[in-house]
Amino acid sequence: MANNVAVAEERPNEKLSDEGKKTLLAAFFGFTVDMIDVYLPIIALAPAMVYFQPADLSPTVSTTLYFLVFVLSLIGRPVGSMIFGYFGDKIGRRKTTLVSILGIAVSTLLIALLPGYAAWGLGGIVTMAILRLVAGIFMGGEYTSANPLAMEYAPKRKRGLFGGFINAGFPAGTIIVSVVTLATLKLFPAGDATSAYAVWGWRIPFVIGALLSFALFLYSYYKVPESEVWKESKKAENPLKDLFSKANLSQLGQVFLVMSGVWFVTNAIISSLPGMLKMLKVDSAVSTNAQLVTNIIMFVLFIFAGAISQKIGRKAVLVIFGILGFTVAPFLYYYLLSSGYQNTATLILLVVLVNSLVIPVFGVLTSYITERFHTGVRASGYGVGYSLALIIPALTPFFMLGLQNVMPYLYTPIVILVIGGLFITVGALLGPETKDVDF
Repeated sequence: MANNVAVAEERPNEKLSDEGKKTLLAAFFGFTVDMIDVYLPIIALAPAMVYFQPADLSPTVSTTLYFLVFVLSLIGRPVGSMIFGYFGDKIGRRKTTLVSILGIAVSTLLIALLPGYAAWGLGGIVTMAILRLVAGIFMGGEYTSANPLAMEYAPKRKRGLFGGFINAGFPAGTIIVSVVTLATLKLFPAGDATSAYAVWGWRIPFVIGALLSFALFLYSYYKVPESEVWKESKKAENPLKDLFSKANLSQLGQVFLVMSGVWFVTNAIISSLPGMLKMLKVDSAVSTNAQLVTNIIMFVLFIFAGAISQKIGRKAVLVIFGILGFTVAPFLYYYLLSSGYQNTATLILLVVLVNSLVIPVFGVLTSYITERFHTGVRASGYGVGYSLALIIPALTPFFMLGLQNVMPYLYTPIVILVIGGLFITVGALLGPETKDVDF
């Protein structure tokens, strides 16, 4: 079995079963809820960070703290992926999915109840950081179990399309956060630490995120079945040990390289760009509108990227986005930052273009990574491969602080973007084509 994957003849009458539809919807909504909780600090909390910070912080330190709150949830993901990946392969995808969703719901609700700097001093933001770390552990467990479960029900000839649809939960979650945040900002304008939005308006998106997580838990509990592929497979005695064994280590290393690039790109564009726009004095509502328009387009492009990978191959799609990430996209990013805030339409167009050249790579990841590992270690492989690669890119705020010694801080994300594009390209070229893999 070359490269630890097996290829089988296509069954022409393969259709998505009713059970498959339920797992597909659960995985999509799970990723949506996951992304809502990931990007609540980036979108909803950004205009209210003054509520948790002393008033005399420099813009650079303030921006770094803003990044760190986001990054801590990313650091928790590899821990969650190992824990939930192990149990996903050992006791089942469904049970581990339920536990992880419930954990996301509770931790998000607790964040919504936190007091600010005036009441707790730095205790408020420290507690938020701890809760974000805990939430990250559960987030790492959600897709680690739910996405392989859905892929194991998907017909082989449509895995690319369905994988793209699942990952479209990424922009879908961001759209929901953006809409709720815009509506809240409209009713309760942001301002200093005593403004209505800073004191309690930001809590509304967090409460909505928690409620959606609870709703997903109930749907998954009553509707989502266990994977038949997993039930019929031979169980690994220790999935993590098998994953890191010689038989699977090369696949894991190659996926790690690709995903390191993806996370560098994500931190360079999605995580950093709102902070850079803030430094350019772009109004919070304008910045949020730009993210909203971008993610509506990303929703379509994620599904398109997954679908086209079924035609030309996962590897080809990864390479194309990787090359764009270190060639065209950096120049557009530089133009966006150097031209400043001229008008809303131009700003939104540039934000859309910078995102569109690279970020749709997410549309091919669910199908690609699940196809790289056999059933006995698929949840562990997917979770660890997807999440362990977060660790080094999660240090992006510190890399940017170091880079400001040799270049203006405003342009430091462009260097991270170039590195990410190179990693994706090299990692994809080192791996095989997977679209014909049989589960």
